[in-house]
Amino acid sequence: MTLHITPLEGGNALSTFRAQQLQPALAAIHPKIDGIAARFVHLVAGDAAPDAAARERLAALLTYGDPYAGPRDGMVLYVTPRLGTVSPWASKATDIAHNCGLAVRRIERITEYRISLKGGLLGGKPELSTEQLQQVAALLHDRMTESVVTTLDEAQRLFTELQAEPMAFVDVLQGGRAALEAANKAWGLALADDEIDYLVNAFTGLARNPTDVELMMFAQANSEHCRHKIFNAQFTIDGVAQDKSLFGMIRNTEAVSPQHTVVAYADNASIMEGSEVEQFIAKFESFAQQVSAPSYHKRSATHHVLMKVETHNHPTAISPFPGASTGAGGEIRDEGATGRGSKPKAGLTGFTVSKLWGSEVGKPEHIASPLQIMTEGPLGGAAFNNEFGRPNLTGYFREYEQVVETGEGAIIRGYHKPIMIAGGLGTIDARLTQKILFPAGTLLIQLGGPGMRIGMGGGAASSMATGTNAAELDFDSVQRGNPEIERRAQEVINHCWAQGADNPILAIHDVGAGGLSNAFPELTNDAGRGARFDLRAVQLEESGLAPKEIWSNESQERYVLAIAPESLAQFTAFCERERCPFAVIGTATEERQLVLEDTAVASGEQKYPVDMPMDVLLGKPPKMHRDVTSVQRSFAPLNVDGLPLEKAVIEVLAHPTVASKRFLITIGDRAVGGLTHRDQMVGPWQVPVADAAVTLADFRGFAGEAMAMGERTPLAALNAPASGRMAVAESITNLLAAPIELPRVKLSANWMAACGEPGEDAALYETVKAVGMELCPQLGISIPVGKDSLSMRTQWSEGGETKKVTSPVSLIITAFATLADVRGTLTPQLDATEEDTTLVLIDLGRGKMRMGGSILGQVLNQTGDETPDLDDAKDLIALVDAVNALRAKGAILAYHDRGDGGLLATVAEMAFAGQVGVALNVDMLITEGDGITDSRMDSGEGKNWGAQISGRREERTLRALFNEELGVVLQVRTSERNEVMQTLRAHGLSTCSHFVGKTRPLSSPIDAGKGELQVWRDAKAVFSASLPDLHQVWDAVSWKICQQRDNPACADSEHAAAGDPADPGMHVQLTFDPLDNVAAPYIATGARPRVAVLREQGVNSHVEMAYTFTEAGFEAFDVHMTDLQTGRADLAQFAGVVACGGFSYGDTLGAGIGWARSITFNERLSAQFQQFFARGDTFALGVCNGCQMFAELADIIPGAQDWPRFTTNQSHRFEARLSMVEVLESPSIFLQGMAGSRLPIAVAHGEGYANFQYRGNADKVVRAMRFVDNHGQPTERYPFNPNGSAGGLTAVTTADGRFTAMMPHPERVFRNIQMSWTDLAATGGKDAFSPWMRVWRNARKWVG
Repeated sequence: MTLHITPLEGGNALSTFRAQQLQPALAAIHPKIDGIAARFVHLVAGDAAPDAAARERLAALLTYGDPYAGPRDGMVLYVTPRLGTVSPWASKATDIAHNCGLAVRRIERITEYRISLKGGLLGGKPELSTEQLQQVAALLHDRMTESVVTTLDEAQRLFTELQAEPMAFVDVLQGGRAALEAANKAWGLALADDEIDYLVNAFTGLARNPTDVELMMFAQANSEHCRHKIFNAQFTIDGVAQDKSLFGMIRNTEAVSPQHTVVAYADNASIMEGSEVEQFIAKFESFAQQVSAPSYHKRSATHHVLMKVETHNHPTAISPFPGASTGAGGEIRDEGATGRGSKPKAGLTGFTVSKLWGSEVGKPEHIASPLQIMTEGPLGGAAFNNEFGRPNLTGYFREYEQVVETGEGAIIRGYHKPIMIAGGLGTIDARLTQKILFPAGTLLIQLGGPGMRIGMGGGAASSMATGTNAAELDFDSVQRGNPEIERRAQEVINHCWAQGADNPILAIHDVGAGGLSNAFPELTNDAGRGARFDLRAVQLEESGLAPKEIWSNESQERYVLAIAPESLAQFTAFCERERCPFAVIGTATEERQLVLEDTAVASGEQKYPVDMPMDVLLGKPPKMHRDVTSVQRSFAPLNVDGLPLEKAVIEVLAHPTVASKRFLITIGDRAVGGLTHRDQMVGPWQVPVADAAVTLADFRGFAGEAMAMGERTPLAALNAPASGRMAVAESITNLLAAPIELPRVKLSANWMAACGEPGEDAALYETVKAVGMELCPQLGISIPVGKDSLSMRTQWSEGGETKKVTSPVSLIITAFATLADVRGTLTPQLDATEEDTTLVLIDLGRGKMRMGGSILGQVLNQTGDETPDLDDAKDLIALVDAVNALRAKGAILAYHDRGDGGLLATVAEMAFAGQVGVALNVDMLITEGDGITDSRMDSGEGKNWGAQISGRREERTLRALFNEELGVVLQVRTSERNEVMQTLRAHGLSTCSHFVGKTRPLSSPIDAGKGELQVWRDAKAVFSASLPDLHQVWDAVSWKICQQRDNPACADSEHAAAGDPADPGMHVQLTFDPLDNVAAPYIATGARPRVAVLREQGVNSHVEMAYTFTEAGFEAFDVHMTDLQTGRADLAQFAGVVACGGFSYGDTLGAGIGWARSITFNERLSAQFQQFFARGDTFALGVCNGCQMFAELADIIPGAQDWPRFTTNQSHRFEARLSMVEVLESPSIFLQGMAGSRLPIAVAHGEGYANFQYRGNADKVVRAMRFVDNHGQPTERYPFNPNGSAGGLTAVTTADGRFTAMMPHPERVFRNIQMSWTDLAATGGKDAFSPWMRVWRNARKWVG
């Protein structure tokens, strides 16, 4: 049937500064191009042309953002979603239209670009050649997910129904092995020789030819990506057979130290023992006689902690944004699909790339440059976490590319194939950690998004070296993310596990590499069953998918699960409530046969795409024997002759690995969920230097979890086993910022190497052995989870020569621990209030100062020879014990571990965080011998000895400041430093502990060094620079990237503020007593007024919001918009409504607009909301996404006629900040008694700019809250005002105060322990509710 397509014009699609950023690249293509403008065009597909009324409604629905004011003629290009695909935008916009009662098949959005050219002298217009047009097109679209056409008619091909290719067979019976070899190459199956033999034998035995579906499925299920063949291989090194596989050596850690592990090596994530918690859930009873929206309740339970860290290197190399986005998404699914259903909690993201600037190596055409990866990749990872609603609390970033000269010639080391790492921790009910071995007859279900032609061959493609795969296959292996639908699926999983013992999920698995063809067999094989599936039951978003594409595509956001037939009605109710697609695809069978039936085919050879024994699919043991040789290489020691100390300081602080990582951090929400204790940003100046991430186990207590990363990959170019030991040790020195017990620490190990390159397999084996057989057993800790990616090389041809970049063996460690009490967490922020403090260095390198692989070496373009190492595991155990002992006494004021950039960078970061001067003294670190018993003093040269060996002392100074040996720096009170040394002596660390400096706070009697970082030697200052100058150097990498990525004016403004000596930092100034509970008398009555905690699909901040209302004496109900649409709930039942934060409909029509229009375009809901607002006894609060939504409803909210719209931030970026606000005098019932107070609050939004251009009245609006700078003045200055609203406006209310809308998130910081920084003395200490709790108590008081 033919669809009718209606084009509707949309708003502006290109900001002024984006157009300016594109201009130089456009002018380089053709000098006459002098401008570019863009607008959105919507294509609405329906069964018939819409009538005038429907067209008007559609046009109203699709009016959002700024109107287009650019040219309407001239040269045009249309960027569309990749032809043959459906964009996530389209699926969500279509959802909104359906929920608004509009009969459309699909709404797609394309971008129309107009290119303007300067005319010639005679009025002739220059023309672009076809080639130039293609160059312009290449600049404007992502070839992975988009297409470019030149006419609107061509764009309508988006809706063409494609014909599916029939299933193909490989004629093994006639053509034998050769037929399969040809198919292997043509389809990019990456089958090994022994697998080809195995399949030829298997199908000869079955006496039939394999289908392409079976081969694709087999290739994915048995890819290196899924079967870890190298990690399970038998190794012979230098002719000697090794007795353990790589995986065997990892398993050894768990065999030796199994304590506190619940699940290892057996599920999507590993599980360790957690804490007793207060569960806070709204249990949805689908069978209750009176089906209504559920209310939130507290109950006690045990929650264990799950851990997972994955890599997504190959897709990120090809297309950084979707690659990193789906990397985060896949890892989040692992955390939700553990046991019988679990819940993701907090994430981490890491990147390693080659040189951002100034590389001379080149790269293959179809992979992204390091700068592109670091500009777009982090945005992709952050966007998925933000929209799903998981805080991203830690990570790492390393740049490494170096020609490593060895005796055998040069190797180019680097990361053209980047490392993109996504990980995190989640929680699982202790009763649900084991999957049930379900019986025959169990239903096998797909939950989540529909299938698309995405990621065909992703698992197999990532097992190849980047650059050697045909570009087309590479593109096919990249996915695109839709976090909003993953959120919906997670809400369904949450409903299931909230049922406790009655959880309908018997087993669950995420869908990743290999799609359903890998996930369903794994799910059924784990239960020891076979299965029958219906190919046509699989939900699809695209037409024309061949059977192999339906079965093996890697569309994201899907899970497979097993439920009993009698649970289907309950499960269906959960899915319908969350609007989450699902389908029953098959049934488990007793017979271990895998049958996939095409029910669209009556009979014949196309009827059964798969009909094979489970043992043929999964029964081939990945037998591999690696016979490898080790390569001994020699290197020259680091030469620092004549290097001025000042140059070394500046170049090391400016190196991307050492420099500020803020450009990676403020783009990611760090407070969503309300369970964050310690994020990356530290102190009143919010400096990104935290060593570890710390989360809370629940909203009431102080138990929690910590995670931290460790990696030292450049060392592996010189000494791979040392790099492994250092990665493990560094993860622990980072984690030690939190009050950990070493026996509770669990590690995730992500192993990467360029297997097959000379010496790399042997180096990998030695590294795994060093970690798995030696160090971890010595420390008594285990590695219950990990991942490998063993094709870390990039190869390409340029000018007839083959070029190759090879990564060193790369071990990335993430350490996790359950904490009994998070309140002992330390940060690197130097205390500037104590007048006299000492810095203590505990140097586990014990004076060796080995410089190999250091950042100083990298900036000098040398490798050095000897690398840092952990020489004795006992030292690390002693360090943990000693720091814990000092922590328990309250002796440590600040803590930071030594890492990249050495002691100098460590102390500089501590000084930046505390804005306090430091005088370092290196005398103790550079003495050779003890100066008395060595013979130099006896020779006649004694008097000018210092001058004679000054060159030597300068070299030792550089080594002391820049070696990257393991160690930590503690700030202690000078009055207590001898007791501190006693404690260190008791732990055997006094000989490697040194007093290395003093702080110079403003209160210090010594003026020298205030506001500076100084280095003293032999009673002279050999280096001194102002902290602001050094901070500017350290901040420059973030500045440069933000200038290209964000609004350049905002980038400049934030850089100018970095380290500003006139900035007093955040403060708390209250006009009320935060400990005074104004709701207490009303709570005491026992009456609990009902509040609807309202959410739409994609909302993610509802649980913490419900908790705050509950604490203030309300009964909070979980009300989904579907509850109102179906009549399960009615606003007439509630005294209050709160619209929560998140990404309703993925912010598809602009923030909050889709949500609002699903109300105003629905007559029944519109009437219900109007009646609720009109009652005199009701109140409503809208926060963030809910604020944006309420602003769109202003026409039906009495007294809201002057409210603005909230539109895109001036930075054009999602902003996650701890920001200072001032509460204004207003009638808002939520803010009574708070006017004049100034304090920090969590902010996380992309569209918070109060925009009066198209609605509202800036002169009349009732203002309730505004952003202020650290001096307390209202501000529009970025980043103190994260969105640029005039006058700092960030909350509005009505004249009667009943309805308030605010962009910041008070519900995420209602306890002091959730604040990234607060003034504890002014707010009642760590154990108290924060001053923001007053918001909900005020509401309870108002209700009476």
